[in-house]
Amino acid sequence: MANSPAVTATRTTVDPAAFRSLMTAHPVGVTIVTTLGPDAEPWGMTCSSLCGVSLQPATLLVCLRDRSPTLAALLRTSAFAVNLLHDRAEPVARLFSSGAPDRFEKAAWVPDPESGVPHLTEDAHTIADCEVSETLTVGDHVVVFGRVHRVASHATRPAGPLLHGMRRYWSLPDAAGDGSGR
Repeated sequence: MANSPAVTATRTTVDPAAFRSLMTAHPVGVTIVTTLGPDAEPWGMTCSSLCGVSLQPATLLVCLRDRSPTLAALLRTSAFAVNLLHDRAEPVARLFSSGAPDRFEKAAWVPDPESGVPHLTEDAHTIADCEVSETLTVGDHVVVFGRVHRVASHATRPAGPLLHGMRRYWSLPDAAGDGSGR
């Protein structure tokens, strides 16, 4: 094993355009994070930064822009839903990434019976209801850790996940198959 030199100086980070190019080359599943504002108005945004963190307790994380109104509402209510989009949900993914103020008027949603948090049941194959357990600010984003209280499947027929990568939305043709690999 080679000895590595001690790092004594802080290195600069890569140019934002190069970093964006790196990250767009890595396909990820597309989700919409939803929550309620202080007057029970729905908020939500498309998010591709989702990661499972722990099984015990069931915890996931999402990363949201630090100046996002969805993040501000989420932090006030401490409750949110992660809507995992199916392969036919590209229009709603684009809508919720547009910043359009009337996005909830243009998308089908229902309030969760327990929390009231919006669920996008027509566009999501699975929805996880979460409670904020902690946050961490990193650069221009906030990492939100959510303790998962409930997971519900809303798939009415086999559907693959909606993916984003290489600067486009797409899906895997066999993702909704029987899993046999044939």
